[in-house]
Amino acid sequence: MKILAGKPLPIGTWKNGDILNFSVSVDKGADCRLLLYKQGEATPSKRIEMKNSVGSLWSVALEGVASEFESYNYEVDGLILLDPRSLGLIGREEWKGQRDPLSGQVRSLLMTPEFDWEDDAPLHLPEDELIAYSLHVRGFTKGAAAGVRHKGTFTGIIEKLNYLMDLGINQLHLMPIYDFEENLRYTNYWGYGEGFFFAPKAAYASNGSGINEFKALVKACHKVGIEVVVEMPFQEKETPWLIVECLRYYAMEYHVDGFILNPALISIDELRADPVLTKTRILYHDLTFQNTMRRFLKGDEGMVGEVARCITRSLRGSGTYNYIANHNGFTLQDLVSYDGKHNEANGENNTDGPDYNYSWNCGAEGPTRKKSVLALRMNQVKNALFLVFLSQGIPCLLAGDEFGNTMKGNNNVYCQDNEISWLDWRLEKKNSELVTFVKSLIAMRKQYKTLHGKEELLGMDVSSSGIPDVSYHGESAWQAPLEVASRILGIYYRGNEEASSECFVAYNMHWISHEFALPSTNQGKKWYRVASTKAGIFTKPELLKEQRKTLLPERTIEVFIRK
Repeated sequence: MKILAGKPLPIGTWKNGDILNFSVSVDKGADCRLLLYKQGEATPSKRIEMKNSVGSLWSVALEGVASEFESYNYEVDGLILLDPRSLGLIGREEWKGQRDPLSGQVRSLLMTPEFDWEDDAPLHLPEDELIAYSLHVRGFTKGAAAGVRHKGTFTGIIEKLNYLMDLGINQLHLMPIYDFEENLRYTNYWGYGEGFFFAPKAAYASNGSGINEFKALVKACHKVGIEVVVEMPFQEKETPWLIVECLRYYAMEYHVDGFILNPALISIDELRADPVLTKTRILYHDLTFQNTMRRFLKGDEGMVGEVARCITRSLRGSGTYNYIANHNGFTLQDLVSYDGKHNEANGENNTDGPDYNYSWNCGAEGPTRKKSVLALRMNQVKNALFLVFLSQGIPCLLAGDEFGNTMKGNNNVYCQDNEISWLDWRLEKKNSELVTFVKSLIAMRKQYKTLHGKEELLGMDVSSSGIPDVSYHGESAWQAPLEVASRILGIYYRGNEEASSECFVAYNMHWISHEFALPSTNQGKKWYRVASTKAGIFTKPELLKEQRKTLLPERTIEVFIRK
């Protein structure tokens, strides 16, 4: 093995032919050494002085590293330190395992293992066809009734791919998958905060190799037509340079389809202009749709104008997506079951978590046996799902919302690594009717192209039919009900597609029934009802006896097509 001066850039450990280059940022003037470990040993068998420094970067290169060496660390002024840009970690395979970083028990992997990608590549699915599903890698399959062999792992998700395909999902949103320290004052379940951003989490792998098991997950998803998008909530201290390098690495090395980022930390537009990331999806959380729809759902006044805007905006390529429930806040079931948050178990006197959830418990706080309350909650859940999947843009379902998963009123489960945060898969069977409803709703969205058209809706006659591509109605046709007290809205989609795909969606979030005027049915076409909160998704369109108007019961959404 030959020792060379090394290059300061790129920072981290990179292989070029037979040469391994090591570069790390430490305080200028510090005493820095590279420690090499043999396989399975926590004591270094070789210490190499790092003499080359530029600014705060220290580097060394090794030519012809013997295969007996498996891992490395740095020793800075007598302290053993992990490489912040480690590509893989050894010694962190056990979730919440006790480890002393100063002992050498945790080390950075010297070289990443080989992986056969075959002909895999990012999918680049059309944005208007995406159906997203947001999950936590551990919580998704850790529950006792998950029905998988490898609970709480990347492989556990692979075991659930048939379920996701059957549901109609074609994009996964994964909470942080990089290696982070879960043993903090409170368990770091979500994975936010400091982390080894380049290294997939070893504790999320069934065989201890986070690198290859995450690659296997991406490859398996791509084979069945599902994109993989990972959330990367970098800290404010991280430089744009590091962020770009990390995203490029995951795009090239792990074939990920996209990222969810904090736009306050780095320019989304600049990332999209990056030559490596130009075709990679760059997304971010936006609470506008969520909060608007939650308020409309529970019957707040003065919401119709903003609801109309949120439902019909497509914002192609903007990076936003539509959800009414996300990991930060109530699940959908809790949104209709609790007026206030219940985070007492977090140990912070219920002061943590968002205070404004725009939720409504439908008449009883938390669990209840009242049939009227339970029926109203189910009705509201279906309304919420309609709001998400009947809107333009990318719809995103929080894992478990399709079967009424609950976190018992906790809207901030960042530290709850237990049944509170894990999905309760027993509910899939218990609430099978809701699961079927979600499947049918997703299928209906895919069927009617005007609900997710390729082009932005302009409110203009773009098809030379005399009818705008989208228009708003109420109890009177062609008149948007924008009064402060209004809680109803009708949206007519003429769209740019063939005339047979015209749709009218009527929303009544009032606690009394309302009559809606149906847009004129010229050209001999008729209106048919195809879906309703109360009746579900129809297997066969139902011809309306009355073609000029329709009566919607309280808190009901209905979908009509004209053919």
